[in-house]
Amino acid sequence: MGAGWRNFQSSPTSGHDLWVLPLDVSDPEHPKAGKPEVFLSTPATENLPRFSPDGRWIAYRSNESGREEVYVRPFPAGNGGKSQISDRGGLYGLWANDGHELFYETTDNQIMVVDYRVESGGFIPGKPRLWSDRRIFYTGTSNLDLAPDGKRFLVLMTPEPAPGDRNPVHITMLLNFFDEVKRKIPVK
Repeated sequence: MGAGWRNFQSSPTSGHDLWVLPLDVSDPEHPKAGKPEVFLSTPATENLPRFSPDGRWIAYRSNESGREEVYVRPFPAGNGGKSQISDRGGLYGLWANDGHELFYETTDNQIMVVDYRVESGGFIPGKPRLWSDRRIFYTGTSNLDLAPDGKRFLVLMTPEPAPGDRNPVHITMLLNFFDEVKRKIPVK
């Protein structure tokens, strides 16, 4: 059995839990789904899991500290403890294909990167550092994806003001809308 699809499920007693779906890949042309298995169930909300490129680790978001943070646990479970990756809030973790960096979006919509290494079977994260000082647009869900080369992101950016503009937000207020409609389209 190979590692399978990742997901999360909500429970009234344990919030959102992480589940894995084992795959029987003995016939690679026709993989078969096994029975879903709980990977992580705690009173906190865990969600948005992602397997590392080598399949040995899962990055996910949890609110166990009282705010959203990104954590990493070994896969399969039981081969060591968790590591907190973000240090001031984290939303979405993304693994670089090179096997040495983990990126995440902060709660204030910036991209951070953490170098890591695996030593004696343990996951050892470095200190998070700012990857770019540009804020990305928060869509309410994941708004970034890492290119396979690990050097570029695909993101929606917050609009920048044009030269001379002090504020990129423009508001038009229309008072007495229906009076204006009646004036433009008289009723006969």
